[in-house]
Amino acid sequence: MKRALISVYYKENIEKLAEVLIENEYEIISTGNTAKYLENHGFKVIRVEDITDFPEILNGRVKTLHPKIHGGILARNTKEDKKTIENLNIKKIDFVYVNLYPFKEKMEENLNTAQLIEYIDIGGPTLIRAAAKNFENTIILVDPDDIDLIIKSIKNPDYKTRLYLASKAFNLTAYYDSIISSYFNKILNIDFPEYMTLPLKKKSELRYGENSHQKAMFYENVIENGFFKNFEQLNGKELSYNNFKDIDIAWKIVNEFDEKVCCAVKHQTPCGVAVGKTNYEAYKKAYECDPISIFGGIVAFNNKVTEDTAKEIKKIFLEVIIAPDFDNKALEILKKKKNLRIIKANIPPIEKLEYSSIDGGILVQERDVKLFEKFEIVTNNKIEKELMEELIFAFKIVKYAKSNAIVVSKNKMAKGIGSGQPNRIWAAIDALDRAKDGIVLASDAFFPFDDVVKKAGEYKIKAIIQPGGSIRDEDSIKVAEKLGISMVFTYMRHFKH
Repeated sequence: MKRALISVYYKENIEKLAEVLIENEYEIISTGNTAKYLENHGFKVIRVEDITDFPEILNGRVKTLHPKIHGGILARNTKEDKKTIENLNIKKIDFVYVNLYPFKEKMEENLNTAQLIEYIDIGGPTLIRAAAKNFENTIILVDPDDIDLIIKSIKNPDYKTRLYLASKAFNLTAYYDSIISSYFNKILNIDFPEYMTLPLKKKSELRYGENSHQKAMFYENVIENGFFKNFEQLNGKELSYNNFKDIDIAWKIVNEFDEKVCCAVKHQTPCGVAVGKTNYEAYKKAYECDPISIFGGIVAFNNKVTEDTAKEIKKIFLEVIIAPDFDNKALEILKKKKNLRIIKANIPPIEKLEYSSIDGGILVQERDVKLFEKFEIVTNNKIEKELMEELIFAFKIVKYAKSNAIVVSKNKMAKGIGSGQPNRIWAAIDALDRAKDGIVLASDAFFPFDDVVKKAGEYKIKAIIQPGGSIRDEDSIKVAEKLGISMVFTYMRHFKH
């Protein structure tokens, strides 16, 4: 007769599984509460302690860690292994079903560390890893969703089924350990551990990736309480891969500001950003920054969307609208566009790190959350308060434009954005020409030559904000003074690749 070990925290469907095991001439071994549950439902169970001749100790923390259990799980169907376990009176265990203590769920209950440690499973992962290692001889089950697969194949599971179940088992233990290690790193404030693991769980399959021929999934970081774990979609089609990336940029941009602001994003690049006394005014100004690129884009607000704004938005085609709230009339108007994705944003961006995959690894960096080290006027002329505010507005936006990046603004409207160019003068020409009548220019990095300042003078720019740090800074300062342009150094660059 074969043997099955069942030791689970979550007990759904185990009666169904136990019935099938017994029908297929399995004896059931079990532990603690699982054994009680099965016995209460009329199943005959062999207790682990009856096999090991050793009681559960340390409040149940040690019960299955015993050679008579692990020898039975790890024994292969070879003459040598059969002889070894027979001589030691160990019986083969052919099937193992284990799920784990709810560390993540208890972590979300805000238990203290001492309490939470009690939910770190030791025996469970050890049983799983042992059975998964010996998958050709021992069936391993960790997911209740696979019970029907087990029921169909229990008489003679093929190699591919056994390998699939083992792969899933190792996925689970790696994921489980990554949650625990991430928790410890978090309380120790360690952002860059020697061995980085991310506790990622598949949340949804996306329709496709950047292009229709690419598959894509959304995996959520279960230990971080980021924006995409808390948003509500109030209308529209499912979000696409590109929607996720655009939303992320748009929501980060509007959260740079305390004033009412609207941001339009196209292809992960801001194409219109503006501040207004109302969100209607902010939207109108953002639209006027670039009425062509906003079409088919993403629009974000950092304040509640009102009826008058919704009426204006409805006039053009947009993919997504994001805001912390919408009034009832606004929602009623916007929902008439059945495909328009309406996103209610419940929290600001909070994650500390950014990840980018490269072929053969992952790059990890802190998010760019600072704005400048100093605000130093390096030209002789003074800058009035209103112009200073305009410079800061433009510099906040240049953080989110692809390098080389130039933002030209007026009246707190990003009227010209030049980004993604291989050299700064092309980006400057692009931004200045789009803006036509801008008054300030912001650059994400220093000027290696004075050409940008000269070009700014042609467009009557009044002030420039840039990090400084070039060996030729003095050239740019002299040209700025000659042209009557004020210049501010921030001593902090904002490259975005």
